[in-house]
Parts: sequence; C-alpha cells; structure tokens
Amino acid sequence: MSFFKGAAGGSDAPEPAIPEEENAVLEKVALKVIQWRMAVPAILTLESVKPLNYIGSQMMVFFEPIVQTVFNFKEYDTFRAAMERRENIENLLQKIEKYDALMSQWERDVRKFVRQEKKKWKWHQRFLGIARPKIIYPENLRTPPFDFSKKKK
Repeated sequence: MSFFKGAAGGSDAPEPAIPEEENAVLEKVALKVIQWRMAVPAILTLESVKPLNYIGSQMMVFFEPIVQTVFNFKEYDTFRAAMERRENIENLLQKIEKYDALMSQWERDVRKFVRQEKKKWKWHQRFLGIARPKIIYPENLRTPPFDFSKKKK
C-alpha cells in the first residue's frame, strides 16, 4: 500500500478502453506517418513532447479555426480529444512502431527476392544492363502489407 496516488508498484484498476472512433483516427494517423516514411521523426517528436501532450492538444484548439478550412473537422476534433490523454500518445507510438516493423519486413523481403532474381541473370544483364528481364513478383510481395489508397466511402 502506498501513501501517494499513482506511486510505483502498479495499480489494481484496469486500463480504460479507447473509444472506437479515437482508435480509428489514431490508426489513420499512424498509417499516414508510415506512408510518408516519417516513422523515426514522428517517434522522436512524440517521445520528446509526451509530457506536454495536454498543452499540445490545447494548441490544437487554438488553431481550430484555421484547420477547419482544410481538414475534416470531426476527425480533427476526435484526434484533439484523444491527444488530451497521455495513454493515447503511447498507443499512437505503438501503432506507428507496429506498422513500421511490418513495412520494413516487407521491404526486406522485396530486396531479398530481387537479389535472388538478379543472380539468375546473365552477366550482360547484371553488369551492363542490356536486355534486363522483367521481374515478376510473387503475390505476397506485389503490394505493401496495408493499402494506402483507401478512399472514404
């Protein structure tokens, strides 16, 4: 038993569940970060400003009139509400790291497949680039592990 609220040693209370719409917005943000190949800068930034998450969410309130002209307001408002709670920063970090690991593994598999295919080429195809054959990728390597081109319905 500790005298201080939130002292080290864990609490008996279960973690509150994230609302479905906040989870969907966090997923969308994480996928956008991976699509732009900005995982490392995003992780560094989120880790460094984690203690200031509430101030950042209030800055989002300040810039709301400007953002309303460009972005979907409902998703922006949901993201702002999600960023007010510190556990959502950690959830966003975990989603970015998970998707980055999937994308990195897919890219490694593609490079390995291309290297193996190039070993089958003749010397003039490999070194001179004359009459290079077309590489036909297997089904699992044709597209990234998640689709970035999903349109809203």
